[in-house]
Amino acid sequence: MAVTKIKPVKSTLSKALDYIENPDKTDGKMLISSFGCSYETADIEFGYTLSQALDKGNNLAFHLIQSFAPGEVDYEKAHEIGKQLADAVTKGQHEYVLTTHIDKGHVHNHIIFCAVNFVDHHKYNSNKRSYYGIRNMSDKLCRENGLSVVVPGKGSKGKSYAEYQAEKTGTSWKGKLKTALDALIPQVSSFEELLQRLQAAGYEIKPGKYVSCRAPGQERFTRLKTLGADYTEEAIRERIAGRRTKAVKAPREQRGVSLLIDIENSIKAAQSKGYEQWAKIHNLKQAAKTMNFLTEHKIEQYADLVSRIEEMAAESRQAADALKNAEKRLADMAVLIKNVSTYQKTKPVYDAYRKAKNREKYRAGQEQAIILHEAAARSLKAAGIAKLPNLAALQAEYEALQTQKEALYADYGKLKKKVREYDIIKQNIDSILQADRQPEREKGTERG
Repeated sequence: MAVTKIKPVKSTLSKALDYIENPDKTDGKMLISSFGCSYETADIEFGYTLSQALDKGNNLAFHLIQSFAPGEVDYEKAHEIGKQLADAVTKGQHEYVLTTHIDKGHVHNHIIFCAVNFVDHHKYNSNKRSYYGIRNMSDKLCRENGLSVVVPGKGSKGKSYAEYQAEKTGTSWKGKLKTALDALIPQVSSFEELLQRLQAAGYEIKPGKYVSCRAPGQERFTRLKTLGADYTEEAIRERIAGRRTKAVKAPREQRGVSLLIDIENSIKAAQSKGYEQWAKIHNLKQAAKTMNFLTEHKIEQYADLVSRIEEMAAESRQAADALKNAEKRLADMAVLIKNVSTYQKTKPVYDAYRKAKNREKYRAGQEQAIILHEAAARSLKAAGIAKLPNLAALQAEYEALQTQKEALYADYGKLKKKVREYDIIKQNIDSILQADRQPEREKGTERG
């Protein structure tokens, strides 16, 4: 799991940056990244952006810390997750320095970002709402990388997301293990790495002819081969290598049978355990809504519903990719605009420095402007900019791309809403039709 906290930097910005960039903590400064600035001159570049602030305030920067559970993640993955978090928080508009510290028992990230953005020079508004956004984003990144998350209301104890979801839905130990495997398989490159990630999530692994796993609190080990044809060691290795995909099958009772008829029969059957269990949480109005949804969208078979969900999920992923590409282009363009503007504004001072008879004395008096000019020149050169582009044209292009991104974001939001709507309908149907068809009740233990 990752625990986050954020605090303002009101003074001694250079000291704060020096602390997080300490080579003894960052593997000889190998674990340092930056955006919109060079980490060596970040305090000066932050200061230049702060000098253009449109809002009043005493904060120079914000210091965000992201700490991981001991032994759960290696430093390279932690640094990668930290960069994703920093990019999400700053939205390609604030300079930041990211470092990963490995000198203690747990890996943790430090992110210091400028309190003022370099696009429109407004200050970052840090409050409870923005902090919850940071925490939720950190949890999302942990889930995507197979790490544990802090479950709300459970204090600081972390559970893997697969465990948390399985407990919510009341699935068996085998169901929990299958959920964990399905989440991790797309993220690993080998069967051995999969077992390591399962261990990091809290599972105990028993090697042998048939690999077995045991979750925290589970009495007996579960052999992978007992989970089904898609979970034998050979099948899992093939899934990791991309030579096999998990079979998606509707329950036998639902194939070729009208869903509406199935649901109606389950509701009419007073003895239906599935409906009784579902009705404890929902009501008849929700059942009617589910049936109306199926009729309205002309969904007659369970396979049709699954297919529709998969199609929308694919569209949603494509929209998300398009949105990420637009955000990346915006971030790159924002940095380019910043560097071109800084280069132009500091060029007269730098030209005078080049012509000065006593360069050392001149530099001492204009050191910050000269450093800013040199940093901007290095960044432009690294970006492959040989001829300085027109600043007004860049700004117009940025505004057009911003409008395009907002349209993409709206489309993505609509698709996500549809996917959630379909998922809820599927959950309702599964609850009604499948809960009473379980072969045996959950007993708390299973034989491997």
